[in-house]
Amino acid sequence: MSKSKLFSPVSIGGMTLKNRIVIAPMCQYSAEDGKMTDWHLIHLGMLANSGAGILTIEATAVTPEGRISYGDVGLYSDECEAAMHRTLEGVRRWSDMPIAIQLGHAGRKASSDLPWKGGGQIAPGAVNGWKTEAPSAVPFKAEYDAPAALDRDGLKRIRTAFADAARRAARLDLDAVQIHGAHGYLLHQFLSPLSNQRTDEYGGSLENRMRFPLEVFESVREAFSQSPVTMRVSATDWAPGGWDVEQTIAFAHALEKRGCDAMHVSSGGLAVDQQIAVGPNYQVPFARQIKAAVEIPVIAVGLITEFEQAEAIVSTGDADLVAVARAILYDPRWPWHAAAHFGETVQAADQYLRCQPRQFRNLFG
Repeated sequence: MSKSKLFSPVSIGGMTLKNRIVIAPMCQYSAEDGKMTDWHLIHLGMLANSGAGILTIEATAVTPEGRISYGDVGLYSDECEAAMHRTLEGVRRWSDMPIAIQLGHAGRKASSDLPWKGGGQIAPGAVNGWKTEAPSAVPFKAEYDAPAALDRDGLKRIRTAFADAARRAARLDLDAVQIHGAHGYLLHQFLSPLSNQRTDEYGGSLENRMRFPLEVFESVREAFSQSPVTMRVSATDWAPGGWDVEQTIAFAHALEKRGCDAMHVSSGGLAVDQQIAVGPNYQVPFARQIKAAVEIPVIAVGLITEFEQAEAIVSTGDADLVAVARAILYDPRWPWHAAAHFGETVQAADQYLRCQPRQFRNLFG
């Protein structure tokens, strides 16, 4: 029997994970025309041998215009699907870790440069740039090119693109889909009154602002019907007059009624003037509030870096799982080391069995 809550099994929908450590989606900005490259094989292969409960593929665009940057992965064409198939085939040859994918659309935050090149918007018509689209013609920054406000045909096109990408994910035998509704990207832009200034049935009231994200969820849920579908949300914009935790709870109830299998609770990313109180566990109180309001599992994310910190989050009931990102890039064996700390076991590749330290003889199961 597991001694720690962190290494106890947990179910999401019909899928049971060996432990409660989620590898969060992390953009690598290393795709070519939306297609995965050898970098993704190296990167995902490394993480798939970390001993975590599940690995999540980075934010994957459902349309070319929905990419955050020209280096983003997409799942909107046969070529994108074939490249991802090649990567997954290589990873799965050596690991049986469940693999999820995060599907999203960047909206007005698309057409950005790579982070190590400054990350600012690339103007339409410039090399590697394109016209962005959003709920309303409100740019992310005043100096940016304003996005095109989506009309009804545009909304239908994007709903269809999410469903098509979910069907591709099903063909690739991915274990779960996470819909990206956070960090100031398109679905979050519909939710927040700071970015959604529409006057039709998709803007104004909370019910109207939730309408398009819920339609997208329903389209993905139908297309990916046999496996878990989850949603990542920003619980607050950290800005006056913006999206907040009370509205997030209402959104969580609506998602739960529609068959959402879990909620990943993050925050911020929508407003340039956001005031975030960053520090360890800074988003955990939001996860705690949402967990108190719904029956589905809740995943806490954000600056979770220490073993005891992660254990405390799940053992006290603040969240059901924890997601790690930068911590596991820095230490790709973070789950191994956490297991050793708590006297637990993880699944390790046969090729690595000889590295088991003498003091942790039972580390590898």
